[in-house]
Amino acid sequence: MKKVIITGATGMIGKGVLLECLDHREISEVLVIGRNSLGMNHAKLKELIHTDFTDFTDVKDHVKGFDACFFCLGVSAGGMKKEQYRHITYDFTLALAKTLRAINPGMTFNYVSGEGTDTTEKSSMMWARVKGKTENDLLKLGFRQAYMFRPGAIIPLRGIKSKTKSYQFIYDYFMWLLKIIKAVAPNSIVNTTQIGLAMINSALKGYEKSILKPKDIIDLANE
Repeated sequence: MKKVIITGATGMIGKGVLLECLDHREISEVLVIGRNSLGMNHAKLKELIHTDFTDFTDVKDHVKGFDACFFCLGVSAGGMKKEQYRHITYDFTLALAKTLRAINPGMTFNYVSGEGTDTTEKSSMMWARVKGKTENDLLKLGFRQAYMFRPGAIIPLRGIKSKTKSYQFIYDYFMWLLKIIKAVAPNSIVNTTQIGLAMINSALKGYEKSILKPKDIIDLANE
């Protein structure tokens, strides 16, 4: 049985991961860290309301003894300045990761990155450089296991909606196209259930690669 931490549980990916964790027989406890309550009740679910994602010093006692962290917090880079995007994407992630590494060195840390992330940190796209540095520095921290999830296009299941209006517009009007692509090339697009199951299986069974692309996510979900 595993105890897991989830961030970004109000978002599309995070909620998908949360639902799979709550349903999974090998997950005994789920701690959601967020700024606001989810408004959900479940026997496995606990919530930690925390406003400053650059400093987790005051909550160290609440995050001891966990086996995995599924970091699903993230924002779209559209319309954001580099400093703001880096602050949310890099600073928030590393602040929690460093805290958890010091307390639970044997845990699995999973980070939701993005397809197109550039680990050379030289891309012409700002978001790809920032995500690349985030991946690189997470992998250097020394967790027992750390996996970077790069899902690309995602199909939301179980009634989940995207908080990003432009993404939800695509889902509302072009879901038929995504489903056709998924049917023709099943390894090119993942759904929220597959991401959730892959996260859980990474903690339970591990995986041979540290960077997971859509096919890897699907393969791990089916383990």
